[in-house]
Amino acid sequence: MTRHRPVLSLDVQVATRSANLPSAEVLREWCRAALVRDCEVTIRLVGTREGLALNSAFRERDYPTNVLTFVYETSPACVGDIAICAPVVRREARAQGKALEAHWAHLVVHGMLHLQGYDHLRDADARLMEQTEAQILADLGYPDPYAVAA
Repeated sequence: MTRHRPVLSLDVQVATRSANLPSAEVLREWCRAALVRDCEVTIRLVGTREGLALNSAFRERDYPTNVLTFVYETSPACVGDIAICAPVVRREARAQGKALEAHWAHLVVHGMLHLQGYDHLRDADARLMEQTEAQILADLGYPDPYAVAA
């Protein structure tokens, strides 16, 4: 009996002039690592202005956030968009003392898990999501993003 390998359809949109963005190939690798079911996703890399507009319009928050996931369909495949604000990612990585690439990987994995039904509203769900993210990132060779520095 053969097991179905989830299929990923990925479109990448770059809507920012920010430097040091991950390539489409790297984004695809990170998405595949977090894939548990068939997904059709657009990842849009945005600047501060669009990040603020999206967070304001959809979450009523007056600041740009690092990642937003928009789920449009869940069956038979997941269909949605992931918007990642490049300047926020860079600022957070620097402030948290994390490698920029590792932080990018974490946010892509985080967005992909949201797209596939993971959430962190309740403590038990947050623990499961964080453990899943940490394992995926470890498999990719990145440190646990939730580990507290000693």
